[in-house]
Amino acid sequence: MLFVLLVTAVLNESAPVLAASSNLQWTPDSLRLKRAEEQITALRSSVICAFNQLLDLKDLNTGVHSTRLAEWGMRVGQELGLEEAELQNLEVAALLHDIGKMGIPDSILRKPGRLDADEYTLMKKHPEYGWAVLRMLPGFERAALDILHHHENFDGKGYPAGLQGSEIPIVSRIVTVIDAFDAMVSSRPYRVGLPHEEAVHRLIESSGTQFDTAVVQCFISFAQAEMATVFAAAGTSVSSAL
Repeated sequence: MLFVLLVTAVLNESAPVLAASSNLQWTPDSLRLKRAEEQITALRSSVICAFNQLLDLKDLNTGVHSTRLAEWGMRVGQELGLEEAELQNLEVAALLHDIGKMGIPDSILRKPGRLDADEYTLMKKHPEYGWAVLRMLPGFERAALDILHHHENFDGKGYPAGLQGSEIPIVSRIVTVIDAFDAMVSSRPYRVGLPHEEAVHRLIESSGTQFDTAVVQCFISFAQAEMATVFAAAGTSVSSAL
């Protein structure tokens, strides 16, 4: 961790040097900084993969679900014109949005029936748990905030902060939509996934209240065009669902 903090600080201070170095001859110092930058990038990827493996160990469906969300989220983010830094945070937030569920008892996570009031209150803590973990890692602070708010509703009736509209980070708004859609169409041991058209209908019906309308429209535009692929990834066949 100390290595990460030191190298991150060096990279932050030397960013102008690295930016200008593309037009200059490489020096020993600039090469060392370049190698440090590559090490930080590799370490960042390793941390993401390690956390995703933890999700797989906790619940295989959660890990696969997160990988699917990252693919869909990047498509939506690119269509909406997010900048590179936002896309990087989106990938992390989509992959690790459920990391806080590591702190939720299996008796709640795997309960086949409806959660009672106390169980639901505890389940709603998982975005805060995820934020508390990731915010401690240099370079993950922004993604941690995006994860914290991925259960906010566009009308302000979500949790944990009751943010509404543009107060909710765009990355969080994207994760909210694709997370909800994936949950609706995915089959579980205790229920069958919804048909594609019904899931789309529910997204549209909740646009402007639970979901950002622009994000819903963007996601639906390619989800409908790739229905077979979406259902195959979600563990449901189009023919059986429809």
